[in-house]
Parts: sequence; C-alpha cells; structure tokens
Amino acid sequence: MEVLSSNGGEAARWLVQRGVALTCLIAFANIVRQWVPLLGTAGLTPVTEVLRERPSLASPSLFHLRYSDRLAVAGGWVGVAVATSLVVGLPQRGPAWLPLVAFLVLWVLYLSYVTVGRIWYAFGWESLLLEATFLAAFLGSDTTAPPLLTLWLLRWLVIRVEVGAGLIKWRGDPCWRALTCLEHHHQTQPLPAPASWWFHHLPLPLHRVEALANHVVQLVVPAALLLPQPVAGAAAVLIVVTQLWLMASGNFSWLNLLTIVLACSALPDAWFAGTPLVTGEVAPTPSWLAVVSVVLAVVVAGLSLRGPVPNLLSPRQRMNASHDPLRLVNSYGAFGSVTKVRYELEIEATADDPDDRHAAWRRYRFAAKPGPVERRPPQVAPRHLRLDWLLWFAAMDPSPLRHRWFEALLRHLLAADPAVLRLLAHDPNGGQRPAAVRVVRERTRFTTPAERRRSGHWWVREDGEQVVPPLRLADGRLTRG
Repeated sequence: MEVLSSNGGEAARWLVQRGVALTCLIAFANIVRQWVPLLGTAGLTPVTEVLRERPSLASPSLFHLRYSDRLAVAGGWVGVAVATSLVVGLPQRGPAWLPLVAFLVLWVLYLSYVTVGRIWYAFGWESLLLEATFLAAFLGSDTTAPPLLTLWLLRWLVIRVEVGAGLIKWRGDPCWRALTCLEHHHQTQPLPAPASWWFHHLPLPLHRVEALANHVVQLVVPAALLLPQPVAGAAAVLIVVTQLWLMASGNFSWLNLLTIVLACSALPDAWFAGTPLVTGEVAPTPSWLAVVSVVLAVVVAGLSLRGPVPNLLSPRQRMNASHDPLRLVNSYGAFGSVTKVRYELEIEATADDPDDRHAAWRRYRFAAKPGPVERRPPQVAPRHLRLDWLLWFAAMDPSPLRHRWFEALLRHLLAADPAVLRLLAHDPNGGQRPAAVRVVRERTRFTTPAERRRSGHWWVREDGEQVVPPLRLADGRLTRG
C-alpha cells in the first residue's frame, strides 16, 4: 500500500524505542525506591498475600516461582540497567533480534510487578507502558528498516489512548459537555504541578477553550493518524502539543510522556532529514521480522475486536481496563468525572499524652500532595509517587480507615518504619516513634490572586474535621488514644 511505503519510519523507530526505554527506566527506578515499603513482606499491603491467594494464570508473574524483597529490588535494578542500555542505543546497534530480546526482558519483568501490584499498580499508564514496551520490541534495530506494520500498530495504540480518554469524558461528567470541567480540575486533580495555580486562574472563556480543544484532539484528530503524510505527522504534532500542555498543568506520572513518545510513531522521516535519526543506509527489514510483524498485527487485531473496540462502542465504557492477563491490548481513559471540591488528609503525630489537651500535634509532610499552605505544588512527573496518589483517593472518603492500606500506613508511622518514612518529605518525629497519631480532613482550595498577594500562600485550608481519633500502637495493633 502506498500509505505504508510513504514513510521509512527510521526517525519514528528511533524516537519510540528510546522514549519507551526512558519511561521503563523511570518505572523500574520507581520499583527500586517504592516496592519494599508498599508491597514488600513487611509493607503496607504485602505482595506475599497476593501470591498465595491468586492463581498464576490470573496474575502471570515471575514472583510465583520465588519471591523475596531482595529479589524484587534486584529485578528493579535489572530493569534499570536494561532500559538504560536501550536509552543510549546499545542493543539497537546490533542485529534486529537484540533490541527485541532487551525489550521483551523489560516487558516480562514489569508485567511480573504490575499483575501482583494490587491497588498500587492499578493505574492505566501501567498497562500502557506494558503494551508500548511489547510493541517497541518488534521495531528492529538501527541497522535495518523498521517493519512499518508495527509502526501502524503503535498508531492504533495512540488512537485507543486518545479516543478512549475523549469518549469517557463525553459520556461521563456533564461538565465536559458543558465545557466547564476545567474550572475545577486544575485545583482538584490528584497532584497539582508548579503551574497549576495559574492554570486554575485562567479566565473562564479560556477554560472553555481548553475543554473544547481537548475534545477535538481526543475525538477528531486521532482519525488523521490513519491518513497519508504529512497529515498524519501534523495530527501527531497536535497530540504532542496537547500532552505538553497537560504536563505543564499537572502531575500525571508518565502518561503524558509516554503518549508523546507513541505519537512520534506517526512522524515522517522527511522532517528529520539531515539528522542522525535518518541515515538512509539501513538494510531491508529482515524477513523473519516482517513475518513476525504480520503475526503481531493479527494478534492485536483479534484482541482489539474482543475487548477495546466493543468497550469504545459501549455506552457503559470502562476506563483503563485490561482484557487479557498479559496486558497486550488494553482500553484507556482518564477523568471521566471531575471532583468539584478538594479534600486533604493530614496525619498528625504527638510525642505527648494524646489525652492531654495541651499535647503538641505535628504533621507529616508528603512528597507531592498539598501540605503546608505556603509550599508551591512540586513537579514530580514523570515519576509516579504511588502513596501520594492513593492519599488523594482516600481523602474523598470521610472514613479513610475503611481502606486497609491506610490503616496499615498509620501502623507503620506509629512504628516509625524507616522504609515507609523514606517515602515522605518530612517526619516531624525525627525517626522516633510517636505516642499517637490522628487524622484531620480539610477542605482545600487554591488561594485567589488577592489572597496570594497578601499572604504568599498557594493554598487555603477550610472546615477541618478529625476523621480518625488519636490512635496508639499496642502489640502491632491500633488502639484508641
């Protein structure tokens, strides 16, 4: 087909493989730092419970063979090493099978963590990274021409990401159809970014332009990825620009970075002529890789027709759903509903008798979620701070102790667990065990421009209420004051 031969795909392959590898590097570094306190044998939700309860067919993972915290961290370091080699392009300098093996190692390793990671790994960008890593494996090396069919499968992935997100919004919260969601979203999103305060205070007409542009880019532009160049490339640029806007306005882990990388699959070589990305001296695609790409396309088509396509067409569309245990072809979506009010949970500790009305209560400070009102929201994406994200969800519940992991968090804080404390920005107890902890839930909003000029603060806290009374730790169990 002419549309398949109109773009050699060297530049697209170079950008996609390095970009996916960079995202894998971030994800595996995340495992090295966060896995043990969250899912280790003594973590908030020990993974050993999952390995006992769930059959391996439902959660394919190397950890069913053997698990230890040391092995889990070692696997994270292996992922970091392999991903780093791909970022700098070492496997890509060899034969086409070498990057295939490297990316499949990353895919098998990361799948092993995601399928047993419980709520900590229940985010759409986990499946997106797995799917992208699997496809990147079949693009060959820099010494051969990439199979264009695989580049088209990457475009199909971008279409599912964008259209899935667009449809879930259009079918979900009425404020998306009224173009008013972004009057609230920049303030109430999980982890605001350094520029979120300014985005929130854009004039109302610009918020409506933001929402309308979002609908156009997610529901109309993706179809242009299927058209000949330069139209497909222009559509990819629009998607990239929109994702950069989202990166500036909030912290959404590596979702935006990875979507940008995948959109690069539609960029034509002609735009990179004269750069190292396009040499024009590559050998033809190996015949075995061309055959594999056809088989891969058949598999993706079959899985798409069984899961993502019916899901996109369904009025009861599911957001971020996996349709097979290997996460090969998935459904995506984001923010089908937008919260209008923001709440924050503040965990306070005291070294005094909690029954003493004069006890001094001091707050733990987390790395990314809003804390002190004078602290500007930090930039953490494309890293994923899993504890901070789940605290945003827990704050919606007036009874956070109903979340098992939250109760476990309080127990670990009372025990001054060093692994958990390393996930925080500040421990008010200096590593010592507190006598008691309690939890306050506060309504939180951005300051107005006038309030910010007067106080220099970024946040205002209102209507605080104690949702967890003072708790002590006795024999490893939480007890009242």
